[in-house]
Amino acid sequence: MKVTFNGEVKECPEGMTIEGLLDLYKIDKNRVAVELNLQIIPKKELPTQILKDDDILEVVTFVGGG
Repeated sequence: MKVTFNGEVKECPEGMTIEGLLDLYKIDKNRVAVELNLQIIPKKELPTQILKDDDILEVVTFVGGG
């Protein structure tokens, strides 16, 4: 299955969740905002939101500083 992840087409297994994809790429789920097909996904739905072929994800990581 192919999904677009931050502008790049990636292969991932059928039935993968957003949380699974974030884990695969070692992205901290607590420091991101996720948009799936132009809709913001609440953090509580990351473990249950199953990706489908041709989904488009944008993940923004929050960085602290000052």
